[in-house]
Amino acid sequence: MISNTEENYLKGLFMLSVTKGEANVNELSKLLDIKMPTVNSMMKKLAEKKLVIYQSYKPIKLTEEGKKAAALIVRKHRLTEMFLVEKMGFGWDEVHEIAEQVEHIQSPLFFKKMDEILGHPKIDPHGSPIPDKDGNIDNPNYHQLNECEVGQSVILKAVRLSSDTFLKFLNAHQMSLGTIITITAKEEFDGNMTLSYGDQKSQVFSYKACERLLVEKQ
Repeated sequence: MISNTEENYLKGLFMLSVTKGEANVNELSKLLDIKMPTVNSMMKKLAEKKLVIYQSYKPIKLTEEGKKAAALIVRKHRLTEMFLVEKMGFGWDEVHEIAEQVEHIQSPLFFKKMDEILGHPKIDPHGSPIPDKDGNIDNPNYHQLNECEVGQSVILKAVRLSSDTFLKFLNAHQMSLGTIITITAKEEFDGNMTLSYGDQKSQVFSYKACERLLVEKQ
């Protein structure tokens, strides 16, 4: 059995490996807001369970067993978020904390039924891919909005680092998945972008906001 705390570490490692390709103790410590000696201790414990490959001062790697376990935790989280939005009417900015609790339920049948009710969705409400029942995940090749050029039109497909405050920010600016965005200006100094979309003819988004928006070029 894997404890709830161990699951949180595995999910953290999974997220770092997806976004950065690898993870180290310092990054995991910051992500989970846990002191480094505690993280080191947990890595040794997970290594004993053959869920990670851990050596001091080297990147942490999930074993194949660890990758599958972590992906299935992410699957439960993202399925729950989708269920809360699609079937219970929650906003996409209201579901993370609830899903953090539900993801630890140890009942494959529960999540199998949830998946069936939803019609086997491929993405969660924030556009993140949902791993399949075997832990396989298909990460689409989207671009960060800040990497795009003036004059391009793109479609918002996903939000990375989707904190509740950022999602509320997007709500306030009437920005949602599927929105078609045209880049009308880009500041050379700080990377701020002027965007046109929907009824918004001229909205300035900071570099920090734009790097969190994942888009598909038209």
